Amino acid sequence: MRLNDTVHRVTERIRVRSRDLRTDYLERMARTAETAPARAHLSCGNLAHAFAASPQADKTRQTGGSAGNIGIVTAYNDMLSAHQPFETFPALIREAAREAGGTAQVAGGVPAMCDGVTQGQPGMELSLFSRDVIALAAGVALSHNCFDAAIFLGVCDKIVPGLVIAAATFGHIPAIFAPAGPMTSGLPNDEKATVRQRFARGEIGRDELMAAEMASYHGPGTCTFYGTANSNQMLMEFMGLHLPGSSFVNPGTPLREALTRAAARRALDITANGHSYTPVSAVLDERAFVNGMVGLFATGGSTNLTLHLIAMSRAAGVLIDWADMAELSTVTPLLARVYPNGLADVNHFHAAGGLGYMIGELLEAGLLHGDVRTVAGDGLARYTLEPVLGDDGLVWRDGPRASLNNKILRPVADPFQRTGGLAMLTGNLGQAIIKTSAVKPEHHVVEAPARVFKVQDEIKAAFRNGELERDVICVLRFQGPQANGMPELHALTPVLGSLQDRGFRVALVTDGRMSGASGKVPAAIHVTPEAAAGGAIARVRDGDMIRLDATSARLDVLCDSREFAGRTPAKADRSANACGIGRELFAAFRSRVGPAESGAAVVV
Repeated sequence: MRLNDTVHRVTERIRVRSRDLRTDYLERMARTAETAPARAHLSCGNLAHAFAASPQADKTRQTGGSAGNIGIVTAYNDMLSAHQPFETFPALIREAAREAGGTAQVAGGVPAMCDGVTQGQPGMELSLFSRDVIALAAGVALSHNCFDAAIFLGVCDKIVPGLVIAAATFGHIPAIFAPAGPMTSGLPNDEKATVRQRFARGEIGRDELMAAEMASYHGPGTCTFYGTANSNQMLMEFMGLHLPGSSFVNPGTPLREALTRAAARRALDITANGHSYTPVSAVLDERAFVNGMVGLFATGGSTNLTLHLIAMSRAAGVLIDWADMAELSTVTPLLARVYPNGLADVNHFHAAGGLGYMIGELLEAGLLHGDVRTVAGDGLARYTLEPVLGDDGLVWRDGPRASLNNKILRPVADPFQRTGGLAMLTGNLGQAIIKTSAVKPEHHVVEAPARVFKVQDEIKAAFRNGELERDVICVLRFQGPQANGMPELHALTPVLGSLQDRGFRVALVTDGRMSGASGKVPAAIHVTPEAAAGGAIARVRDGDMIRLDATSARLDVLCDSREFAGRTPAKADRSANACGIGRELFAAFRSRVGPAESGAAVVV
């Protein structure tokens, strides 16, 4: 199928824009690859330290230099349900590597925090910065320079983007991402949301809320809504860093174990001394990132990826921006309805045909680059296959060519909507991102008086006091990366959703972030320049009329332009955000972080 004109145009624009940076990146990777396998150049003392704890059979292979050695970078911890299954993965990978004639070692661990735990709490102010910490920690793990390939074990929010940044930095070696899979379905997500709104209105007590939450988040695996964690898994498949069909296989199953073992075998096969050398620098080109963006819009994925994709791509020498995303969104149909964009969870989505069906549809429509390199081999068409366990073990077969549930998954010819439901807003308030795939069309335009807040607890208090019982646009500022690390503001969703359900015209305008699970309330997020940098959002006053218009991609204060420009920007005392719960450790990050439109990055 001929590539869509818009997809081609955007890809070429990115390629030209990135030419110098990408050329420099590839030259650096080529120079580094010339010394591979790196341990052949290590001293005897270096090697003795690296393999002192290895079994004797592994030592013989590791010091011989011809057998591939995999470095495992793991984000395992017991507190993240999505990451708890990783406890057993290193043993599986080591065993599979030995069976294939190689070895594997845990190179290092990286931190992994759960935004579900820190929503509305001080710890959320470390969340976005944890992405860059993860990249740094993975860099330390791989700096021992003993590895022919890397397997990355990570799933959630900032973890996968941080690991991709590290993988790109070590782009001279192959990298495979091995996911853990989603937990089995629990309490339906729409029922959970209803309980949260009833609690926010004071209609039920904490016992009922706790019971609903525990029934929703009930076992090992990724949370089943389509938030940032599952958007990450989609992205790794669309960009060719997972084995085909591996994203949404439940943990603790024979198929999940077989896929993990297969990842180890494939990692050895694509090393420089394997059969199909595929360094990650050859996978992560401009076409892969365009494919990832198209996948984000076709699935109605998390707005957090509008930050992470920019940071990830830059690490690979590719420069993308919000305008690229907005333009691709205009030609990408929304093919999935998964909560918060619908009632289904990711298990239902996977059963209906999942990513394999969707990739096939988008390839046939010319909306994806099929001629890419992936960890599975050349060509994205491999990702239309699905893994199964047969009599001879793990095999891939043709995936479904028709949706098994058109309330969850639809073809390109009959999408849920013709566009991907994400837009870049511009106006006299600056630039912002809005996700509309979960917002009903009657809420795509909101014009209402502003009520200005500096912290999210002020919005909750105003709601409890009945001060928001009207049409209102809540402007929550000083939530950007420089101010306090750009926390997610998902804890406001029950409050704002309750007001919207009562018939009020409601929206949020903020320089902070919303969770990947947010959606029903129109929200102009990532407003840049942020208030702490003197952005226009710092000049908004209570009572100003604001118009958020997702149909025309505008975000404006409706007042005299000279008067608005002449206002003195508000200042905020952020001393309370400077310390406590680890925040004092991140002062250097807040002082040097880039703006939202460049990925809110510190290290790239």
